[in-house]
Formats: sequence, structure tokens, C-alpha cells
Amino acid sequence: MPQLSHRVQTFTDSVIRRMTRINNQQPGSINLSQGFPDFDPPREITDALARAAQEGPHQYAITFGAPNFRQALADKYSPTMGRSIDPEREVLVTCGSTEAMMAAVMTVCNPGDKIIIFSPFYENYGADAILSGAEPIFVPLTPPEFSFDPVVLEDAFRQGAKALILCNPSNPCGKVFTLEELTLIGNLAQKYDAFVITDEVYEHIVFAPYQHISMASLPGMWERTITCNSLSKTYSITGWRLGFLLGPAEVVEAAKKVHDFLTVGAAAPLQEAACVGLRFGPEYYDWLRELYTKKRDLLCDGLDALGLKHTRPQGTYFVLLDINDFLAMEQFRGWTDLQFCEWMIREIGVAAVPGSSFFREPVNHLIRLHFARGEEVLAEAVRRMGRLAELLK
Repeated sequence: MPQLSHRVQTFTDSVIRRMTRINNQQPGSINLSQGFPDFDPPREITDALARAAQEGPHQYAITFGAPNFRQALADKYSPTMGRSIDPEREVLVTCGSTEAMMAAVMTVCNPGDKIIIFSPFYENYGADAILSGAEPIFVPLTPPEFSFDPVVLEDAFRQGAKALILCNPSNPCGKVFTLEELTLIGNLAQKYDAFVITDEVYEHIVFAPYQHISMASLPGMWERTITCNSLSKTYSITGWRLGFLLGPAEVVEAAKKVHDFLTVGAAAPLQEAACVGLRFGPEYYDWLRELYTKKRDLLCDGLDALGLKHTRPQGTYFVLLDINDFLAMEQFRGWTDLQFCEWMIREIGVAAVPGSSFFREPVNHLIRLHFARGEEVLAEAVRRMGRLAELLK
């Protein structure tokens, strides 16, 4: 048999999705690994989907997105970006933000180009770099605030980076970048003539007093920012795979060609139905923030009561649990975080993601939990993790 490409041997399958598969093999285990809600989308959106199922459209939409969907995106994000977005030339609809990120990296990077990635990072970014032939330069985010060293970041730009990937709010650490941090990043991108590719899928899941600011809205940054986003988390429709890319016309026009040969286009009836959500007023996003604030507090306060160490996110729906005290115990000595997560599924009945899959550095003592679940489910997960706390007594 001929050899497979070297490319596919340089990264693994998604550890996040793998943990869901392992969880599903254990009846009754609670999946706090892969971050998707267990509750329905807004009724207005599902009613619109029912109409689209009966009335259409059922055939291909325009490759780069149905006109009404692109218009709705432009209307929603023009105020955010502080400019009038052209739905014809500055918007590209993709099959989820996963494709938007892949298309963005492939559009701006040639094989051998360098790309800056903050660590910890969403696992797809490493694979995006490999698949596009780019060389990642990792810049650490330092706990507990997950701040970065400006000197280290500038050194990364100085190495000739073509682009920087910025996840804001950040998966998995829940960091929301401040205006000062974003300005510093933007100034460096302009100084060294680099792009910034942003992943903003958690833009509406941000907890007071923190605020999400789009990089593209900063002075001089629209021209060099590619904003990637999706409807998945904001409207609880992760299975619909509706993403999009916003940016300057010359970049978007090039990304359309990449997108065309990756997936052709996103599902037409889903675009039709999702237009309703994009027209929601501010009260919906206030409700969403309150919903996730309550879920965050339920999980974090429960972990506090158990005496388990963890982060408290500024945004997203992820918490990093510190398992260092467990790994020091005789029972777990020499274990990896992956082995601990597999044990948790079997013995505790709660699934998490090993933190090592998010870090370039040798981090083995953190695991990621998500709280996009119903309150009763979260309460039961906390109750089960009480058995973890018992081991420390």
C-alpha cells in the first residue's frame, strides 16, 4: 500500500470529539467535554426552520451565502465594526466557523509562512496551520489571568509572522481580551504588516464586568483583520454548521475561492431559517448572558463548595479544573490527564477534556469542563464530582 501523506501523521483526531465518543460508551455519564447545549434553540428559529422545510429553499444557495442571510449578517455586524459592511463583497458564509478559520488561514498563508497562536488554544488552530503548510509560533497566556508578555509577542512578530490567530473570548481558558491588549496586538500587526484572524464565536457569552470588543473595530484594523464567527453558540444550533467570515473585500474575494472548493456552500434552508435569529434585538443577548452567568455560577460555586480548584471564566462556557492534587496521589501517580479523564468517565460519570490538547507547553494538570447544560444536569455533575473531593480528604 502506498504511504499516506506526511501531513496527516503530524496531528491526531480531535481529542474533544474523542471524549464525547468515549462518554457515549458509558451509559449515564454526563458529557461536560464537547461544548454543545442540551437545550433547544429559540422557538422563533425552529418555527422558521419548519416553514423552510415546507416552502424551501431546497437547492444550492449562492456559493458564498444566500443574499438575505448575508444582508442580515451585514446589518447585525455593521454597528459592531463601526462601519457599513458590504454584504456582497465583505461577507462569506461557511460551513461553521471551523471552515471559516481554515479558509482564512489558507487565504493569507503560503506554505512555510509563520502564524502566531496563543497557548492554550482551541485544538483546530494547530491542525489549520499544518493543513495550510504554515509554521505556528506559540505565545503563552499565563494563568490565572491568562495574560501575555508583550515582549514575547513582539518577538514572535519579529520572526516574520504573516498572521496571528486570536480567539476572543478564548476557548479553553475563558479569557476576554481587554481594549489595551487588543490595541497592543493591533499595533504590532500594523508595525510588522501582519493579518489578525479572529475567532469570535463566544462574543455574546461574556460575563460582567467584561466586554467583548471586535479587533476589526479598532483604528486601522479592518483592513488587516479577518473575523471568523458562527451562529452555533449564540443561538444553540451547533448542528446547523452555519459560520461566516467578515473582512476587507480583497481578502473575502480570495477566501470565496478557497471556500468554493472546500464545501461549495452552507445549507440553504438553514440560512433561510437563521435569518430570524440575526434580527433579534438586544434583549435576546441580555437574556443569553444572564442564562450562562447562572450556569457558570452553578458549576463554579459547586466546585468551590467541594474545595476543587478551578478557573472562573470571563467569557465562553468553559472551566479549567486543576487536578494536580489528584495526580500527586499514589492512585494516580504517573497518569496523564487523558488517563484521568477516561477514569472520570468510568468512575465518576462525568466527561471532561484533557487540558494537554490545548497547550503547546507540557501542561498535564488541567482538564476542561463546559456548562452549556441544564441546571439539573449541572447540579448532578457537581454532586458526582463530590466523589472526587472525597479522595482528597
